Amino acid sequence: MANSNYQEEFLAHLGVEKGLSKNTLSAYKRDISRFILENPDPREVTPVSLEDHVANLRKKGLQESSISRAVVAIRNYLDFASKEGEFFNPIKDFKPPRIPKRLPKALSIEEVTSLIDSSLIEGELITLRDRALLELLYATGGRVSEIVNLSMADVAKLDGGEITSIRLFGKGNKFRVVPVGKFAQTALDQYLIRLRPTLLKEKRNDAVFLNSRGGKLSRQSAWTIVQDSSKRAGLKTEISPHSLRHSFATHLLDGGADIRTVQELLGHSSVTTTQIYTLVTIDKLRESYSQAHPRAKKR
Repeated sequence: MANSNYQEEFLAHLGVEKGLSKNTLSAYKRDISRFILENPDPREVTPVSLEDHVANLRKKGLQESSISRAVVAIRNYLDFASKEGEFFNPIKDFKPPRIPKRLPKALSIEEVTSLIDSSLIEGELITLRDRALLELLYATGGRVSEIVNLSMADVAKLDGGEITSIRLFGKGNKFRVVPVGKFAQTALDQYLIRLRPTLLKEKRNDAVFLNSRGGKLSRQSAWTIVQDSSKRAGLKTEISPHSLRHSFATHLLDGGADIRTVQELLGHSSVTTTQIYTLVTIDKLRESYSQAHPRAKKR
């Protein structure tokens, strides 16, 4: 099998048997292709080869998280190639660089409220969509790709005519059902009734969120909506759709939600990923303690 075919077969294996998303497959392909340029023959790869590659990635300015992902992708690729080509994989136990834990930045409840309120502009009907988008991002903790990919079947009304929950398709095309609060219900209802029918050009288009031309709203457009609303709200910190996901998780834990529940709502495969949010709440507890306890600090 030619070296290029090792890569093609490996990516096909990940897509079909592992069910990885298109974005993940694209990242794997980029990481492996970059490595193959420096090391075209997988049989000649050594731990030093990978160390040199890691050094080159650092010189190019890649973040440690991206380098760590690349090492995992390359290691898995060579493990696959070695089994297909029946040769020993010398980097099977090569460890990716450790990534320092970075606490996610959450908005305050007041900042979230201000952000959402600023999305609605009087006299501009299109902003009904924008408010519904922001409400759902915060109400569900969904990734921006999950929200813009919602279909009408995913938000079908249940008994009583209310959208009490929605279905989100996450990584690996796994779906989860997430409850929707009253504010998001109202915003989504108003958008679906008052605006979406006027945007819809083709009945076959079942995307929930549409752009002004009647096509599905893109991830880039969703980012723009968040950032424009942030500017109108006068928020000083840099805001992205993921900021609302972080805020969703942090506010739930602050309010006493169980970490396993938050894990399910976020669609994390492991609770370890969710535990980083507990560090945020511990920091807040420590800050409140130091300010409130009479003997917390020397006066």
